[in-house]
Amino acid sequence: MDDGGGGSSKRWRFALPNPAVTAASEKSVLRYLLDLHGCLDERGPRPVIPLSHGDPSSAPSFRVAPEVVEAVTSALRSGEFNGYPSPATGLAARRAIAEYLSLDLPYKLSPDDIILTSGGTQAIETVMSVLGQPGLNILLPKPGYPKHEAHAIFHKMEVRHYDLVPERGWEVDLEAVEALADENTVAIVITNPNNPCGSVYTYEHLAKIADTANKLGILVISDEVYGHLVYGSTPFVPMGVFGEVVPVLTIGAISKRWAVPGWRLGWIATCDPKGILKETKVSHSLRSFGMLTTDPATFVEGAIPRIMKNTNDEFFSKTVNLLKETAEICYDEIKEMKCIICPNKPEGSFFLMVKLDVSQLTDISDDVDFCRKLAKEESVMLLPGTALGMENWLRITFATEPPKLKQGLERLKYFCQRHQSQNN
Repeated sequence: MDDGGGGSSKRWRFALPNPAVTAASEKSVLRYLLDLHGCLDERGPRPVIPLSHGDPSSAPSFRVAPEVVEAVTSALRSGEFNGYPSPATGLAARRAIAEYLSLDLPYKLSPDDIILTSGGTQAIETVMSVLGQPGLNILLPKPGYPKHEAHAIFHKMEVRHYDLVPERGWEVDLEAVEALADENTVAIVITNPNNPCGSVYTYEHLAKIADTANKLGILVISDEVYGHLVYGSTPFVPMGVFGEVVPVLTIGAISKRWAVPGWRLGWIATCDPKGILKETKVSHSLRSFGMLTTDPATFVEGAIPRIMKNTNDEFFSKTVNLLKETAEICYDEIKEMKCIICPNKPEGSFFLMVKLDVSQLTDISDDVDFCRKLAKEESVMLLPGTALGMENWLRITFATEPPKLKQGLERLKYFCQRHQSQNN
């Protein structure tokens, strides 16, 4: 008989890990990116051009501002931020973020309205952990950022998707929202500026979202990680502007606007001037959950006051102007490709969503097949829309150097021409 060394006769009691982990991981973008990396020809003569994920930090033109680097360097050199986060460190960072966010709101946030997180991902995890209970449901956009869904699924919430309408600039289908919601609905998630669509919601549309959420008695979770990264005709309006109408949990981070995703500093802001989230104990639960998880790196926390105060406006305007340039390059080049349709010119974030017309192509079965073969044949990586809940769509990021973007789009165009159906 086996003595416990691994034989089949032994019944191990840990052989059934939590199935929620597997279910949640199915919604990971990383799973698709790893699959595409496996399709690349490492012996190919051309460098890989990743237009599949939004990390501009490696592009010299998007490099972080010197004053931001100096803020972190000073924090490190001081020797004051090598230990665990202290209440004083956290208070200074929360105060700086509250002041930063309050500049765009009709009321003032206090440090107590801010919860620091290790990046936007942990902010999502925190919110979903506090709200998530079996039997409850949450309304998520389609297409949307998969981590919202992954963490909702992990906490056994029912996910109900509402459509974003491409013909209306990817606005929320509010009639569908009302039809989806019931007495077990707790919140609606919006992303503005939008990943993956590149849209920016108008003040009027955000007001309608707030009114709808108020009518349904649900809160709004507003993912604003791409806040202020807008370059079209629609200005950025934070959802917290409507905090008097409906309680809002705003998710933010320094990762995108400051181009430092590896620094892992995010936040949750309770935009709730009427105190509804306090009355319902949601604010208390958010802070309590923070006691169960890790804090952001102490030296980044220590640098936040100087980062918020000293970042030159020229850095922000340079970034926005560059995104405007690359967005226009991407949009103009895509228009020349018969098998790819772009319903809207992007106005914010790093992305645009395009529809793939598979009928125009030979030997391509769907968007995943398209992206795999594109990676193998042209060393260009795009994200298949299936990863975002939209089969036969593609997400393209343009947050890179213009020459590199043009080269990637030229390869994409050549790939489409080579696989063009003879009947078209």
